[in-house]
Amino acid sequence: MEQQLYDDNLGPSLYDVQKFSSFWRPLRYAIDFQLSSLIPFALPLRSTVLEAEVARICQIFGRLLTTMHICMLRIESSLGGRGVANTEAMPLKWGQYLNILKIVSSMSELYQGGKEKVVSLINSRKVPFCALILKFVKRGDDHGWISEYREATTFECRRHLAMMLFPDGKEDYSEMHEMLIDRSQVLKESYEYISQASPGGLHGALFMEFKNEEATGPGVLREWFYLVCQEIFSPGGTLFLRSPDDFRRFSPNPASKVEQLHLGYFKFAGRVIALALMHKVQVGVLFDRVFYLQLTNQTISLEDIKDTDRVIYNSCKQILEMDPVFFDSNAGLGLNFVLETEELGKRETKELIKDGKSTAVDSKNREEYVKLLISERFVTSVSELVEKFSEGFSDILSVPIQSFFRHLDLEDFDGMLRGGENQISVDDWKAHTEYNGFKETDRQIDWFWKILRKMTEEERRSVLFFWTSNKFIPLEGFRGLSSKLYIYRLHEANDRLPTSHTCFYRLCLPKYPTMGLMEQRLRFITQDHVSSSFGKW
Repeated sequence: MEQQLYDDNLGPSLYDVQKFSSFWRPLRYAIDFQLSSLIPFALPLRSTVLEAEVARICQIFGRLLTTMHICMLRIESSLGGRGVANTEAMPLKWGQYLNILKIVSSMSELYQGGKEKVVSLINSRKVPFCALILKFVKRGDDHGWISEYREATTFECRRHLAMMLFPDGKEDYSEMHEMLIDRSQVLKESYEYISQASPGGLHGALFMEFKNEEATGPGVLREWFYLVCQEIFSPGGTLFLRSPDDFRRFSPNPASKVEQLHLGYFKFAGRVIALALMHKVQVGVLFDRVFYLQLTNQTISLEDIKDTDRVIYNSCKQILEMDPVFFDSNAGLGLNFVLETEELGKRETKELIKDGKSTAVDSKNREEYVKLLISERFVTSVSELVEKFSEGFSDILSVPIQSFFRHLDLEDFDGMLRGGENQISVDDWKAHTEYNGFKETDRQIDWFWKILRKMTEEERRSVLFFWTSNKFIPLEGFRGLSSKLYIYRLHEANDRLPTSHTCFYRLCLPKYPTMGLMEQRLRFITQDHVSSSFGKW
């Protein structure tokens, strides 16, 4: 197999890699079973028969590592200056290099310093490693091992790994989940359609239509995702709390139990967010760090709550940093092991430990007090809500939710939910727009881009929403959209409003006689009641 690894054109065969993998899996199991207490091994090993075999495997590991270094260099050379953008030139057999790296990674766990050698190899060849991931990682493959080398991956790679855990959502019309929604009842009726569906019923295509409107297709579906998420995460609602320091971020509201169906709505919210990700729609909401950590089953520290609840954060910092003598001389500021909360005007006291009301906080137990307070306020009080959200999210995945987040940090998840943080680039927008009935040199096209440049960021997003049903663009900009954008000439009265076919990313403009008239019409469609009601498809 080593000779085939060197082959520039073919690479290793599937048969040989499968044969080697079949040899390795039971051998690794036997080593783990009989010598687990010695792993990772320090070389040289003692002279027992099994340990001698392990030493020979180490030699194979070393040769494979050297060979893969040469192969990754050749892949990088073949990609040329375009890097991961040139993956279409990669032969299909090169996909086996990922499977070999998986085995090499497994071997490295047996030896002291082995994992560091693989990390060094992959970090030195990030471009071919990312190219292999983007080209060859498919749905159903077991590539969880790649998360161990996150430092070598790009956002596009991590997003791709996470997206491969969703069903493909193909537009199989025989398996389509249909929804007919009244705009005035978006949240209520969406809840009924999504909550009553079986998980498998949501794994295919979604067909969305608003009542008394002709528009259908992907553009209407994107609009529905945006509108229903605005309702779920409404600051005036009871389900989620908006972060006081970043109005884009939300966390579960402990007081949401005032809504009789609140647990059902959290499961519904999990399904909607997962469906938006599966259908590659940026919905414009973000989760705060504490909520993200809850979803990933990670411990929440004091620094993690800083942006979620600044008041509790500052109070806890003061308690921990106060001079011990001063703290104790002031009887721990009169604190006991309780958490006082107020929900809808009703005050409640929760003991953090047994007899917490009578247990004073002092300099010796204050760290434990802060730890328990954070756990009660940010974990226990919303654990049922997070569990229901996770359940809904997992309904859409083919794996538990933790497998999805294994590949992503909070910033990655932000990029998938909202897209890029930068202002929309008109130059990038223009570079990804084509024309039909107009030429790029026509004065109407020149006016159009000049008017866009004069608009505020929110006005530009409204035009984009009217045009595509996307208010947010992917992290990589307009090239990350599923299609180029198009401006079509509308052969009707030269003073009428623009129209759009959002499914095809098509904006239709009359041949306006003046720039002033065009600007007036474009600014009209930036109004919310217009940009959210196209009547087109």
